[in-house]
Amino acid sequence: MTRLSMDEIVNAVCLNLADRQQVPVESIQVELLYDEDTGFSAEVWVQGRSRYLIEANLKEAIVRYMETEYGQRVFPSQITLDVEDEIWADISH
Repeated sequence: MTRLSMDEIVNAVCLNLADRQQVPVESIQVELLYDEDTGFSAEVWVQGRSRYLIEANLKEAIVRYMETEYGQRVFPSQITLDVEDEIWADISH
């Protein structure tokens, strides 16, 4: 099993959005969120514009991150997001 820290999840979201929006990574800010009713999400600012990502968007970013940074092909069903003091992702193999 691989565990991604909160910082790595933020990096994954930043890299994914930078690629999709064709903007510099430095122009993206991410705040990961967890709510008992709505689950995991993130508020992101891309060049000053705010939007929300749902859990499926976070998993998509993690899938791309695992492939580019670790050379591992994973599927969203292998990713479990969890939270205690901070948010992390466990990837089963």
